[in-house]
Amino acid sequence: MCAFYRSQYLLASILAALIFACTVAPSAGGEPASIAHRQRTEKKSFTDAEIVEGFMKTAFGAEYHLAGRVDRIRKYEMPVRVFADGTRADRKAQIGKIVADIAAKVQHLDIAVTENSEGANVLVKLVRDRDLYRTIATFYGGERAREIKSSLDPQCLSGFRKNEKFEIERSDVILTVDNGDFVFLDCAYEELLQSLGPINDTATVPWTMFNDSVSMGYFDVYDQYLLNLLYDPRIKAGMTVAEVRAVLPDVLADVRAWVKKVNGLAE
Repeated sequence: MCAFYRSQYLLASILAALIFACTVAPSAGGEPASIAHRQRTEKKSFTDAEIVEGFMKTAFGAEYHLAGRVDRIRKYEMPVRVFADGTRADRKAQIGKIVADIAAKVQHLDIAVTENSEGANVLVKLVRDRDLYRTIATFYGGERAREIKSSLDPQCLSGFRKNEKFEIERSDVILTVDNGDFVFLDCAYEELLQSLGPINDTATVPWTMFNDSVSMGYFDVYDQYLLNLLYDPRIKAGMTVAEVRAVLPDVLADVRAWVKKVNGLAE
């Protein structure tokens, strides 16, 4: 379950940062079995209206309107390179698989892991649970870390910085490595995906992982629709709601065909 913390600060006069924190309810039963059960029983058929509703609610806005405009599309307009920083080789390997899964399922997103931190624009920091708030303070300052700690007890956190064109330029993801596989996978998928742009939380769409009440642990079909809409070349950083609605019917038709293809869904 997630809540989002939004802050904006000056960086060369044009960069804005948005921060989101997540807590995850414990999974019932064995963790791999729990994910497999979710995959078998998930809803995979959606109307156009259901997909569009989720996209508009997650791609626009932000839960906390503290500063700056939130009525524009925010996304990467450049290749995304992910660097995992930590000592747990098994968690690094899981990050690699997650990034590869996202790359395979989002048609127009160029995303991959890099072994070079200098070439990365997404930093995934892997930390022990006891070091989480110390790490948050290092990234965002002591005041923000205290605010997050007083509001909820997250297992993970992420944020991104955007320029004046609403293009995301860098993302930071902080994940705890010692809270079990389900928490790690659920946090990693959600934080990595949200660090790509769809940051707004919604309690009114029951099929998205960007809902406080929903935990997945994998890249579900509904959220594949949302990310493929966002990263279609016709949806550009900085677009308004009206501009997006004008191109959305054509984009959605192509996205439907792609998501059905990569998931082997019936027509």
